[in-house]
Amino acid sequence: MLALKNLAENTTIFSRSVRLMGTEFNFDLVTDNAVWALQRIESAVNEINRIEKLLSTFNEESSINLINRNAGIAPVKVDAETFKLIDRAIQISALTYGSFDIAYGIPASKEHEGTVVIKTRTLKKKISLTNYTNIDLDQAKQTVFLKNTNMRISLSALARGYAADKAKVTLQMEGVSSGVINIAGDLLTWGLQPDGSAWTIAAADSTKANEIYSHVEISNMAVVTSVNPDLVANRAVINAESGFPVSAIKSISIISPTAELSGAMTGPMFGMGINTGLYLVNKLNQIACIAVDDHERVYTSKHIKL
Repeated sequence: MLALKNLAENTTIFSRSVRLMGTEFNFDLVTDNAVWALQRIESAVNEINRIEKLLSTFNEESSINLINRNAGIAPVKVDAETFKLIDRAIQISALTYGSFDIAYGIPASKEHEGTVVIKTRTLKKKISLTNYTNIDLDQAKQTVFLKNTNMRISLSALARGYAADKAKVTLQMEGVSSGVINIAGDLLTWGLQPDGSAWTIAAADSTKANEIYSHVEISNMAVVTSVNPDLVANRAVINAESGFPVSAIKSISIISPTAELSGAMTGPMFGMGINTGLYLVNKLNQIACIAVDDHERVYTSKHIKL
């Protein structure tokens, strides 16, 4: 939750909520002019709508669909913005050892769907042919090529965070010096509160929202939190090999300079587990995390002081 200080005289926080990209975006701008703030928010909304159209797989003319239609056939020249986003996605995949991956595979044929049993070896081979390592980028020609015919890519895991980042840049360029963009509970902040203090979150267990255990300053940072629905619903996580319940992450919050990076890193943390995830985060600059396990124990990276 966002922890607000008392507002300075003649300055307020103007808020507006808009449903975009299938979720609620809330804009909180520090201002003394509500009409001006509303105009700035309209600019941010237009930018988010542009990003959605650019990256959507529902847009037949998008670069993503063009890349997917030419999988295994030919490289596709794309706009610089999409190319750079795919490039960053591949870097995150490499950083997380494939736990994050924008590539996926589709069935080679539906002719025998439901009747063919895929052997383990065949499945592993199929996965190896349809992961991020088989996305070929040509920096000079600005092309993207999926090496396997059955490969596809989706930027949905990055889209909302990237759109929020671009909306923030739009607001800053139009003179908004301080604000918060809230994307269904995930926060992107810049500047300071009206009284000159930093933006702050009250950290809490996702299942006990009123029990605050710490405050964390997040000015000029993005905070994305994900929860494990099985653990929130009190369903045990079972080790596939032993058959016994195992300790697991209930919620993870990633703090970094961009909503794109914070959003991309939450999923891999669940897969890697607390120890491996913290080890990875501790090696990186300008990124931190707070994790809560199924025994209500709180873990933080070295950059967080609770």
